Amino acid sequence: MRIPETLHYSAEHLWTKPSTEGLWEAGITDYAQDLLGDIVFIDAPSIGSMLIAGQPCGLVESVKTGSDLHALVDGEVVEINEALISTPELINEDPYKAWIFKYKPSLANVDDQLLSAAAYKTLINDL
Repeated sequence: MRIPETLHYSAEHLWTKPSTEGLWEAGITDYAQDLLGDIVFIDAPSIGSMLIAGQPCGLVESVKTGSDLHALVDGEVVEINEALISTPELINEDPYKAWIFKYKPSLANVDDQLLSAAAYKTLINDL
């Protein structure tokens, strides 16, 4: 199971990383896509919607089940990965390249609000 050191994580199995111009990308972790199995549908948050840390903001469905996406931090959704909406199985191929949405965080210290790779690894090892 891959847990890239350069990313930040939530306890709800999302990853995030800085993108461009103050924006951040968000997607689901390798652990999450492995649990879900073959992903068949993504309900991403709407552009312009406000994110509240820990609150549901979208949905990922697989042939097995559905799982809510929970916002990593407070912010505003500014872009959706349309390629992923039409081909959601890209998450299974490489969950760390398949970002679901980009957001502009409300606070500048995003990394302080999330788990490091080491902390996320400890979290999933304890599950």
